[in-house]
Amino acid sequence: MALATAFPPGFLWGAATSAWQIEGSPLADGAGPSIWHRFAHTPGRVADGSTGDLACDHWRRWPEDVQWMKRTGLTSYRLSVSWSRILPSGTGPVNQAGLDGYSRLIDALLAAGIAPMVTLYHWDLPAALDDRGGWLNRDIESWFADYASVLFDALGDRVPLWATINEPWVIVDGGYLHGTLAPGHRSAFEAPRAAHHVLLAHGAAVRAFRASRAGAAGVGKIGIVVNLEPKDAATDRPEDLAATARVDAQFNRHYLDALFLGRYPDELAEVYGMGWPAFDPADFARIGEPMDFVGVNYYSRGLTVDAPDVWPTRSKTVKNPAASYTDLDWEVYPEGLTRVLKWVRDRYTPLPLYVTENGCAMPESPVLPPGTARLEDLERVAYLRSHVAAVRDALASGVDVRGYFAWSLLDNLEWGHGFAKRFGLLHVDHATQVRTPKASASFLRALATTNGAAVDDASAGTPELPEA
Repeated sequence: MALATAFPPGFLWGAATSAWQIEGSPLADGAGPSIWHRFAHTPGRVADGSTGDLACDHWRRWPEDVQWMKRTGLTSYRLSVSWSRILPSGTGPVNQAGLDGYSRLIDALLAAGIAPMVTLYHWDLPAALDDRGGWLNRDIESWFADYASVLFDALGDRVPLWATINEPWVIVDGGYLHGTLAPGHRSAFEAPRAAHHVLLAHGAAVRAFRASRAGAAGVGKIGIVVNLEPKDAATDRPEDLAATARVDAQFNRHYLDALFLGRYPDELAEVYGMGWPAFDPADFARIGEPMDFVGVNYYSRGLTVDAPDVWPTRSKTVKNPAASYTDLDWEVYPEGLTRVLKWVRDRYTPLPLYVTENGCAMPESPVLPPGTARLEDLERVAYLRSHVAAVRDALASGVDVRGYFAWSLLDNLEWGHGFAKRFGLLHVDHATQVRTPKASASFLRALATTNGAAVDDASAGTPELPEA
């Protein structure tokens, strides 16, 4: 396939962020607290004690950040909306000031020629709803649909792409199974129930979109975003193969099987044991509402061995001595991205796919020397280059991939890691909030301006970004 036509016309080149990680000012303009506001303000929950009160100050600095997006050549930007900015109590009266803030951002993106992809939920549940059970309360199906409807009615005429939920696995595994993320629960009884309610809420939001003015008129598309990671057995021992099947079911197949096959993987009953409930078969029709696309977040793979003492999958990831690793100890494995894109197509659906997150944390100084014009993050450029090439390989295999979004636009607040792990195309000095471009931002611009042909150009990423 010729390089000029390897990526289809209209392919989106973007970057992604989430509200809590970049916005700051979490209680400004009438917003209510989220579970992450509570979690981060609990001592010991975030590694460096960061709270999100300032983050990247994007709630106030968004005009500057939109200019950086334009300079980086983005044709699309994936953002999330903070539920508690729109409905401070999770339900009830709309906070117009919060809604207006996102409306201004959407207008600015469109004026800059950048198509917004809006994620309804990226882990920051209103604290008031957590007090009512959060994802453990089945009523959240209707709470989420009502919240989604507010956004569809207010922004649906201007937003071409909507994602309902970001990474259901992380919501459940970190928030309800292992307790490493908000709201910090640790229960094999709660986890599968929370997962089921997340999926029901997704289905309800899709129905709400179809019923909205924009959805009924065919304006915009809606889907879900899942994180996927190939699970490969480290050896051919039966124990390792069985462990790999368990963790693959818990990580990869749990949500997609429900969405597209109308069932959960058989291995989950073994994983969760007595905590695994009986589900109403009728629920799967509500979960499986027809979507328009699937977003895939990909970072690494899991080389897996049997580990009887590791709860609940009785498996663990081991290192590949021949591989390189990122600052989060994730294996750099670009061929896995091709694999998961083909796997989604072959096992589940021919729907269009978007790579909605892909990137790497690399060791970088939080403060740059005075006068630094650009940070030469050549390891990140190499990572992005290899993974964009993997997307091209998927396209060559007939997978309908429509866009690629780098994670992340900014060095942000990386959840429980605080500010210690840096994924950004733009370096952020969190003491001064000064943004400094990295070579990876120039590389993404080269990709966008050549529609991906620059993936094979060794000089791509060298030129400075143009002035605003």
